[in-house]
Amino acid sequence: MSVDDFLKTAHSLPEVTENESFGGMTAFKVRGKGFGYLNEADATAMLKATRAEQAALIAESPDVFSPSWASGRFAWLSIDLTRVDPGELVELVTEAWRLSAPKRLAQTIDPTH
Repeated sequence: MSVDDFLKTAHSLPEVTENESFGGMTAFKVRGKGFGYLNEADATAMLKATRAEQAALIAESPDVFSPSWASGRFAWLSIDLTRVDPGELVELVTEAWRLSAPKRLAQTIDPTH
């Protein structure tokens, strides 16, 4: 998966905005709540996930996924975009968006987006 593919996926979701963030990364938000970060130079992304999902993905593919940080019920997952399966990344970006979007807005897209 390329950085451009990641960008297309993130921008395909409703009401996504992006802005510069810490460390030269680009932040992705829905209605002001962050769900992802992109480091174009390193071809990596960080996405919001549940703690259980973070642990499962890291255990399954430690060469693709690594822990970033955790807060409350959420954990952030670092992803190597050059190694991740494109279909899996679409699911992860969509789920990260859902975790941040208001409930009614999240219901406007098909879960298999």
